[in-house]
Amino acid sequence: MDSGVGLVLSMVLAVSSVFSAVEGFKPSGWTKATATFYGGSDASGTMGGACGYGNLYSTGYGTRTAALSTALFGDSAACGQCYKIICDYRADPRWCLKGVSVTVTATNFCPPNYALPNDDGGWCNPPRQHFDMAQPAWEKIGIYRGGIVPVLFQRVPCKKHGGVRFTINGLNYFELVLVSNVAGPGSVQSMSVKGSKTGWLPMSRNWGANWQSNAYLNGQPLSFRVTTTDGQTLVFSDIVPSNWGFGQTFSSRLQFS
Repeated sequence: MDSGVGLVLSMVLAVSSVFSAVEGFKPSGWTKATATFYGGSDASGTMGGACGYGNLYSTGYGTRTAALSTALFGDSAACGQCYKIICDYRADPRWCLKGVSVTVTATNFCPPNYALPNDDGGWCNPPRQHFDMAQPAWEKIGIYRGGIVPVLFQRVPCKKHGGVRFTINGLNYFELVLVSNVAGPGSVQSMSVKGSKTGWLPMSRNWGANWQSNAYLNGQPLSFRVTTTDGQTLVFSDIVPSNWGFGQTFSSRLQFS
């Protein structure tokens, strides 16, 4: 084989190993659900949450977020997913705004309340599909006094500014890595880490969007291999320098589609 052709082929193979063959995330069909709101008019009560994104203002998620019921949350698998929501005006013209929609990101879990019936307070009880939306997002589609409204929703691609971000917490033999600002499908299915002294090490979901490793990786540049819930895979090579410290966030230039 000609050396020039071999070089080109090697480069193509290297690129293809970083990107999966899966195309960009496509919207789903429309599904019926219900919605309420929480967190106050400035969404200050939505900070933190079961996905672990922390301050939603500073991490870029803002006030267009929602807590998902058990049927939608999937034991944290839905963290970061985006949903386009329309108030079902035909079903409830009194409390729905007509002809408008809002797109929210899943950042929290709405726990069930088995002390109340599904149709009277237990809105997040299984098997109900329910969105407890940040109040500013909810008021884009519904009247404040409505309380609970019927909605139609579809899962849609997430649009983000910049690349995927990694925040490392923990201590020594315990790395807890928060993956945030994920575009496309928004949610992570699996993840691995590699130091300069290790091979690829599988990570496990600890809680929310936090993934853990129990290897000693201090003093090593780190790479991450991330697969989203629709099967896209990206490798973030040496995204973390060798002098990293716990509590730091590292931004990449790579993003899912």
